[in-house]
Amino acid sequence: MNRILFLGTGTSTGVPQIGCQCEVCRSTDTHDQRLRTSALIELNGTRLLIDCGPDFRRQMLTYDIRQLSAVLLTHEHYDHMGGLDDLRPFGNVDVYAETRVLDAVKRVMPYCFAEQPYPGAPRMALHDIQPYRPFDVCGLPVVPIRLMHARLPILGFRVNRLAYLTDVKTMDRQARQALAGVDVLVLNALRKTEHPSHQTLDDALALVREIKPATTWLIHMSHDMGLHRVVQDELPAGVHLAYDGLEVPLDF
Repeated sequence: MNRILFLGTGTSTGVPQIGCQCEVCRSTDTHDQRLRTSALIELNGTRLLIDCGPDFRRQMLTYDIRQLSAVLLTHEHYDHMGGLDDLRPFGNVDVYAETRVLDAVKRVMPYCFAEQPYPGAPRMALHDIQPYRPFDVCGLPVVPIRLMHARLPILGFRVNRLAYLTDVKTMDRQARQALAGVDVLVLNALRKTEHPSHQTLDDALALVREIKPATTWLIHMSHDMGLHRVVQDELPAGVHLAYDGLEVPLDF
């Protein structure tokens, strides 16, 4: 089955946020309970995990995921790579990221890359990738797209007619051109009010109007976005708030 499975759709603090008593954090609607952002893209038997945050172990157990073809890292922030140690049961895993991010992985997990790795440490084969230079995972072409997370250069990924963009604040013309013809757009929208390093809901909707995908799924949302059922009713046709556990079939 070709699909994207949303493993987590929350921001770095998750939702509910520790110690918060707002209506979203107190909500009993499971759509308002968000682990840190990550997704599994499955196409023709190839399973791509995008980002491996601190909730990775729980996500794998919840959805009974036992095999991965590769891990794609968007950037080095903890909420996107803090779960790499839990790759241990998956054998030798191919991890794709740009040089700066791979260096961060080696810096925070030196026991995996020593001449004599720590017994039982996760085994990772690190692959350096660059924006707009396609790479192949089990016959599936993946195109990295340059995005800006405030002043930090990060990557989004295009796989066939799906594009996955998280933590983006701005992007240039080349990135927009790389999104031409996308049918399914996964896009971050942190909250409704301005933020220095993440798109607001209005920013995301403006990009949707420009790119014109058939369907958009919004991710990386904080409790400040509001209740899922309320915000969803405010969105234009074709735009949806994603939620943890959502499975969307892909017809390509």
